[in-house]
Amino acid sequence: MTAGGEQVSAIAVPPVTVIVPTFNERDNVAELVARTSAALAGVTAEILFVDDSGDGTIDEIARVGASATIPVRGIHRDHNAGGLSGAVALGLAEAAHDVCIVMDGDLQHPPELLPDMLRRYAEGGADIVAASRYIGGGDSAGLGTAVRYGVSKAATVVTKAMFLRRLWRSTDPMSGFFLVDRTRIDLDELHPQGFKILLEILVRGGERRELRIAEVPMEFDRRRHGDSKASLRQGVTFLAHLARLRFGKMGRFALIGGIGALANIGIMWALTHLGVDYLLAAIVGAAVTIVGNFVLQELFVFRDDREDASRLWVRFAASVSFNSAEAALRIPLMALMVETWHISSVIATAISLVVAFLARFLFHALVVYAPRRRADADEPPTDTAALRIMRAIDAEAMRPGEL
Repeated sequence: MTAGGEQVSAIAVPPVTVIVPTFNERDNVAELVARTSAALAGVTAEILFVDDSGDGTIDEIARVGASATIPVRGIHRDHNAGGLSGAVALGLAEAAHDVCIVMDGDLQHPPELLPDMLRRYAEGGADIVAASRYIGGGDSAGLGTAVRYGVSKAATVVTKAMFLRRLWRSTDPMSGFFLVDRTRIDLDELHPQGFKILLEILVRGGERRELRIAEVPMEFDRRRHGDSKASLRQGVTFLAHLARLRFGKMGRFALIGGIGALANIGIMWALTHLGVDYLLAAIVGAAVTIVGNFVLQELFVFRDDREDASRLWVRFAASVSFNSAEAALRIPLMALMVETWHISSVIATAISLVVAFLARFLFHALVVYAPRRRADADEPPTDTAALRIMRAIDAEAMRPGEL
């Protein structure tokens, strides 16, 4: 079988349930069922719609399913608890088969990719097979506007930084199109909210064992009918859920950063009151807090990541180098605020430290404590630290997420 929707009858794959959460997708049902049925010809399969609509989508599912070539059934929810993610969680619990493929009902996820996902799962070595737009052969044109592209890019960078170990091997952790073997995850551990169920599964579903993820390239299509469900409200919901999933690490980083900022301001205040020039005082304060913050981060923020990361001196050098470069940019900016806006040097320092916080967290999570690549039969030899840093920065700069 090759990409493009060829049948998978010659492949020894287990029975599969295709879970499709829907919200006002009536006009897409017939085409989705026809294309999915054709893609899964020769496979024991069912299509399970979990519907939150008020436009008669559930009636259309029943009408189309009556003449479909594979079993089609629908579950209608009167109260859409957990949003799309809650619908998927219900589908996973109610599926007739353990191997499940989750896809959207808007046809932006091409059903013709189902055989490739099943083939990759049948090859072994994966609990999850995700369709990704950001590996060779993938495409993200369906995101549409530059604003959605930019927002998605920022969301993916922050998300991967907050869940470094679990998401390191995923190029598209917020994809809505993925295969999962539900026997490998703990459904009771899921607390879905909003759109990003794959993120929830990767972070919480494998608490007792690390989930193995593989990927196949996907060309993300444009919406055919209906309106996008992405909204400011969904964005706020995503951020709140992200904070619930991993507030601990970023919260501790923020706390240590706050302690360092107070120490920096305190040192600067004391030195300036002793007659030291404010620029020299700022340099001394930055140097002391850079070293102090690294020690505290090692002990209380990234303690669990140290074993898989680079050696201590490499982490220290990378951390100090970045923070020194950041300080070299921040201090002149602070001086510009003092000289141009005529505000207190202490207030200017506080403003500049707040701006620098997110950049520091992202760099440390994505680069300083990035897992080392270990050589095995499927991977090239371990890269140098410099190459890992360059590739991590390049990958995150070029890889948006799905919003």
